[in-house]
Amino acid sequence: MTTESKKRDVALVVDDSPETLRLLTDALDGAGMTVMVAMDGAAAMRIVEQITPDIILLDAVMPGIDGFETCRRLKRDAGLGDVPVIFMTGLSETEHIVRGLEAGGVDYVTKPIIIEEMLARIRVHLANARLTQSARTALDVSGRFLLAVSGKGNILWATPQAQKLLSDHLIAAPNDELLLPPAMMQWLEQMQRPGAKPTPSSGFPSNELLRLQYMGKVGSDEFLLRLAKENAPTAPAEFSKELGLTGREGEVLSWLSKGKSNRDIAQILGLSPRTVDKHLEQIYAKLGVENRTAAAAIAVNASHRRQ
Repeated sequence: MTTESKKRDVALVVDDSPETLRLLTDALDGAGMTVMVAMDGAAAMRIVEQITPDIILLDAVMPGIDGFETCRRLKRDAGLGDVPVIFMTGLSETEHIVRGLEAGGVDYVTKPIIIEEMLARIRVHLANARLTQSARTALDVSGRFLLAVSGKGNILWATPQAQKLLSDHLIAAPNDELLLPPAMMQWLEQMQRPGAKPTPSSGFPSNELLRLQYMGKVGSDEFLLRLAKENAPTAPAEFSKELGLTGREGEVLSWLSKGKSNRDIAQILGLSPRTVDKHLEQIYAKLGVENRTAAAAIAVNASHRRQ
């Protein structure tokens, strides 16, 4: 692949009209873009599984999955969150324009398409998308993992690393939107009250080392949060040595004494549940006990002696 070809922006055109596909393919190729085409929403979904386009031109009215639903499904993929979607349709009523924007589109072009106007809109949205992605990547590099949510806890956007950290800890709503867990939503509601002091949350129920910090309100219904990943406190070497345990066994026992389940410990320490089970078997054998309650009691007593 040449250096020049690598620089070509990739456009995905989704339309059930062969004439429209041909018109746009010729125009976009002439503008120096690589063009992929799909004649329905299902085909578009298959394409984005293989390659991420830089921009998507999407017909609103198609047989099967219409453009609005296709857009919603595309936007569920975190990797497509910043990819601009321009709707194309003969429908020009306000309600259809609103539907397109609510589904995740950034613009709405009515047919028949004026190529010069379409290319101008594409250039603007590509530039904006690059600025947005560059800014979020820069925040990631600086260690500021940020996200924005609505007042009801819907995830509006997140920096790349924040998306990765959150991937296993969000709730999928019936409409397929991603939400903060109930405990986090209660905390968010508290932070919105007049006079509330910005404080870290109590941590995600599924991983207490992931914490949110309220940064402020940045829109009419948009709240900026910062995600922090705390390092798991390790058991002091003296603690492990006193009980005849390895360092990792000491960490497992320390979390066990704090009431954490095997699954919790596995998530906190980045281990598999099976590995935690094996560590506990060794801990029980070394401490001469048969269950977690007795092991936890020994750990608590050892901690008290060191204080």
